[in-house]
Amino acid sequence: MKKWLPLFAACLGTLMLLIDVTIVNVALPDIAADLGTGLSGLQWVVDGYALALAALLLVLGSLADRVGAKRTYLAGLAVFAVASLACGIAQSASSLIAARALQGLGGAAMFATTLSLLHATYTGRDRGVAFGIWGAVSGAAAGLGVVLGGALTDAFSWRWIFFVNLPIAVVAIALTALVFPQSMRRADRAVDLLGMLTFATAATGATYGVIRGGEHGWTDGPALSALMLGGAALLAFWLVESRSAAPMFPLALLRNRDFGGTLIGASGQTFAAFAATPLISLWLQQQLQMTPLHAGLAMLPMAATAFVVAGVFGRLLHDTAPKWTIGVGLVVVGIGAGLLTLIDTGSSWSALLPGFIVIGAGIGVNAPALVAVGMAAVPPQQGGTAAGAVNTARQLGLALGVAVLGTVFREVADADQRMTPAQFVDGLDAALQVAAVVGIAFGLIAFALFHRQRTVAEAERGDRTAVFAR
Repeated sequence: MKKWLPLFAACLGTLMLLIDVTIVNVALPDIAADLGTGLSGLQWVVDGYALALAALLLVLGSLADRVGAKRTYLAGLAVFAVASLACGIAQSASSLIAARALQGLGGAAMFATTLSLLHATYTGRDRGVAFGIWGAVSGAAAGLGVVLGGALTDAFSWRWIFFVNLPIAVVAIALTALVFPQSMRRADRAVDLLGMLTFATAATGATYGVIRGGEHGWTDGPALSALMLGGAALLAFWLVESRSAAPMFPLALLRNRDFGGTLIGASGQTFAAFAATPLISLWLQQQLQMTPLHAGLAMLPMAATAFVVAGVFGRLLHDTAPKWTIGVGLVVVGIGAGLLTLIDTGSSWSALLPGFIVIGAGIGVNAPALVAVGMAAVPPQQGGTAAGAVNTARQLGLALGVAVLGTVFREVADADQRMTPAQFVDGLDAALQVAAVVGIAFGLIAFALFHRQRTVAEAERGDRTAVFAR
């Protein structure tokens, strides 16, 4: 039992930071009433956190390789706790948004290092089990977030969705300090400050532009300016990294088909599985008149299925080629998103069950494999970089998905006018159809990229770098 304490410490932080991606969704009406903010302010309560995560994951993952994953993880837990307190006591929408961005900073430090810590702590089948359980926890977090958010909002107030993080963070900090050894460091390598700056600018510009475009239209001036800034910064990042003696992100990884397939799988998973969650939450609460808690419980089957499937599948992870886990798993997620379109104006929440169960099964197969393949592609001392890249792809997929599906919903449902139930369902169905197409298409692309029948176990037994470079 003692050997699994590091896994518990890593999963505790992961669960906390991922729950906070969705925990605010069901509390948004209460936040709006208490702080006197409108739809735009509420969107940034959600998106401010996602933006910081997407912009800083790769940067902090690279930094963790130099200063040590354990130190970075502990610092992230501390920042996350302080930011959660600031969220809970916020007296205005602007202060809440700022605190959510600070939460994103702490969450990025945690998210970028948990996989590296687990990869360095466990080997062989134990590593497969650890990644399977971590994947189960990360897959279940979205569903648990809306349930916990609904329960705390109904029982106390929306502020408790942030206060609940404080005791969890204290336990995670104490346990991490005790059970993890000091991590490997690349202290001989210079910090790539210019690479970090250009990537953070690129990720921030692209993510903000996508969020703004989804909210105000794709011809909106600030959205276009942000997207152009992101594109220019991305080009600068490529030029800097291609000439750097110690790059933050080795560009050779992008020529690696297996690592590329992992990035495709990570971004496609969050787009297809989770980007429609805010719209589904609105349908449950506004159209079916469900309470926040009941709406959260209605979405729990997806998380429960993901948790069970990933927990069982993690034991078999090392013996299955990633084209079947990542590629086919993502296709299953897309099929599940398509099944969600079975709802109509006379449907109850139970119409979501077939789609949620199929999506959860796909996530349960897909999520642990994303972790294992991404980490196996690099040496242990670059684990933070690999984890940061995979998780950045997840967050960018989610941000893009929320913006795109929101735009589709507004266009089809004619959201500028007072919507009828039929219009709402038509808009939701159209958004879910897009999610389904993305899941299936990205799954097929990932299947094609994983052209070799190489399992993670075979990669780890041989020369990791040579295997995944082919």
